[in-house]
Amino acid sequence: MDRRTLFSACAAGFAFSANYTNHAPLVPVLRAEFGFDQARAGLLTTAIFLTHAIMQVPGGRLGDRFGAGRVVAVSLAWIAAANFAMAFAGAYWQLLFWKALVGIGSGACFAAAARYIVVRSSDRDRPIAQGIFGGFIVLGSGFVLFAVPQLLDAFGWRGACVACALVAAAAWLWWLTGAPHQKHVVRAAPGLLAVAEHGELWLLGVIQMASFGLMIVVGAWITVLLRSNFHLPLKSAGLMGSLVLLLGIASRPLGGWLAQRLRMRALLQIAMLLNALACSALAYAGSIGVTWAAIVVLGTGCGLPYAAIFNRAAALVPAGAGAAIGLVNMVGIVMILVGTPAVGALADWTGRFQISFWTLAAFSLVAAGLACAIPERA
Repeated sequence: MDRRTLFSACAAGFAFSANYTNHAPLVPVLRAEFGFDQARAGLLTTAIFLTHAIMQVPGGRLGDRFGAGRVVAVSLAWIAAANFAMAFAGAYWQLLFWKALVGIGSGACFAAAARYIVVRSSDRDRPIAQGIFGGFIVLGSGFVLFAVPQLLDAFGWRGACVACALVAAAAWLWWLTGAPHQKHVVRAAPGLLAVAEHGELWLLGVIQMASFGLMIVVGAWITVLLRSNFHLPLKSAGLMGSLVLLLGIASRPLGGWLAQRLRMRALLQIAMLLNALACSALAYAGSIGVTWAAIVVLGTGCGLPYAAIFNRAAALVPAGAGAAIGLVNMVGIVMILVGTPAVGALADWTGRFQISFWTLAAFSLVAAGLACAIPERA
């Protein structure tokens, strides 16, 4: 896979994923200005990931039929426009609305860009290429946990939204002018029922819930947890919490490398057990050192399954790889839709995050058990 192609996919991944968590560091300021509780703060994450989930299969199918590059370019323009609009929000419901609009673009962009990797890479290069692409998705969503507090100090929350819009606009311009494209003939793609009848895709979706989904749920609340438990300043908490996501820059490519050397089932189970251990340690929250270690383990465990999951999904439905990838990711996003507001609601109810993180640990153990049902293939 040539470098310009890989750079194009990674630029898109960084740009759309910056919107996954860019609102999380703004929550204290937005709550003060618009007057909403932690449960409704969690709904901001639910808003983007609800529409992000809805667009997974349609976005993948559009990429299968009309060409992944076209879908990525349109999606990036959509994301930029919605972020600019969010900067002018005057009420909580407007924040919710624009986050939902961003999710339409990010959902289509992910599925199409992952399809772009499948089409433009060889079987030998694909696991590493998919892992690197996944690493840049994590880089975007993790980087904003650190960058947005800095932008908040300098330009306010509206300026931070404009900055996110400019990132998407820059990626869109690259896709118009510099990204490699190949002539794509419109063709029929497998129907949704034909894709959905592959039971293995649903199992892969559960693993995605306990890796990507878990990572975003924890990423949405880790800054608040660190400030609550250890009274860290916002910037320090944001820097420390961003490691949950930023470690995926290394762990997702590492997972692609391991996918060529380990049995898939073993790789997935190792990752799920690491996640269970990390969430248990975060629930315990005995010391800042234990919490640091838990963040490192969680960032590693959440990243390892990525390349294996999506390469297997694409291989199961070759003619509808975009839709298959989208279905797996859609199932994974259910964790975000349910888990993010649930963590906030439990924290409001108990005054602590302990019960929430014990529950996340238990779910990771369930996923490790279900991984036994995923067949090994040559």
